Amino acid sequence: MPILGIVASSITGSVQTSYESIATTTVTSNVASISFTSIPATYKHLQVRLIARTSNAATSGGTEVTFNSDTTLGNYSFHRIVAEDVTAGAYGQTGLNSIVVTAGANAGTSVYAVGVLDILDYANTNKYKTSRIANGLERNTTSESFVMLRSQVWTNTNAITSITFTPASGDFVTYTQFALYGIKGA
Repeated sequence: MPILGIVASSITGSVQTSYESIATTTVTSNVASISFTSIPATYKHLQVRLIARTSNAATSGGTEVTFNSDTTLGNYSFHRIVAEDVTAGAYGQTGLNSIVVTAGANAGTSVYAVGVLDILDYANTNKYKTSRIANGLERNTTSESFVMLRSQVWTNTNAITSITFTPASGDFVTYTQFALYGIKGA
């Protein structure tokens, strides 16, 4: 057995987690939004893995995510760190709900953005909900390639029972995929 396996197996009190698939949506023809509904409250956290592209006539665009159909713009705030092309930056903003960047129709036929969105303590009714995403797009050119780390707060204490993804412009196109996982806690 490798030494790391021996060391890892001797740790006591470590947090054990597992990922369980809840639902996956793969787009076969253009759709205006993708929703996961009736999310069970049986997990510690949620994770959404995505590969996405929209019909928006741009190289990239935003995708809004809302919880429990709440589209109240004042209920979402975020901060992010982004490296785009040859520049980097960081900023925050209140009153928005766009947290995922997707590839647009002008990004090249085989270019999709990818990301992993974690929604922490989604069923806890004693606190606001936070989420974080690592998201990126690589066009194999010198423009519109980026990597982004972003966190968001939804100022609501309700348990999250539904998540909706909607492009800021256009539709999701064929082969876009969103997969929802539940993360069991210790």
